Amino acid sequence: MKKVMFISSVGGHLTQLLELKSLFNNYNYVLVTEKTDVTLNLKEKYNTEYLKYGSRKYLFKYLFIFAFNILKSIYLFIKYRPQVIVTTGTHTAVPMCYLGWLFRRKVIYIESFAKRTSPTLTGKLVYPIATTFVVQWESMLKFYPKAKYWGGIY
Repeated sequence: MKKVMFISSVGGHLTQLLELKSLFNNYNYVLVTEKTDVTLNLKEKYNTEYLKYGSRKYLFKYLFIFAFNILKSIYLFIKYRPQVIVTTGTHTAVPMCYLGWLFRRKVIYIESFAKRTSPTLTGKLVYPIATTFVVQWESMLKFYPKAKYWGGIY
């Protein structure tokens, strides 16, 4: 069975990723997100791993959390050895996407449903290395000409 890692930060990105939950049982999967009060119950429903939550609002603290999350991403990549990485973003997922790219895994990035007229920073960072880059609005193809427009995942 194919090993798939579904990864995103908390909030709307996780909400969008969980729209794909019907796919989880088709794969040997792991869900990776940030650990918060809101996400603790995910372990009851899904095979879940957590990264440390960090907000870019507190830049100095965030830099240490981001460095920790890079190391934890390496650990999780080695532990699960995903063949495919599926993400809706954001910063939490970037290191894992680059690990996937480095080790020639499929990286599927789904740009946020909330973005209709401008790209996200994460999208700009992952677009060059994504195996499949998906936009949920046709208007986003002008920013990502090689992307696939599949419509909304909601």
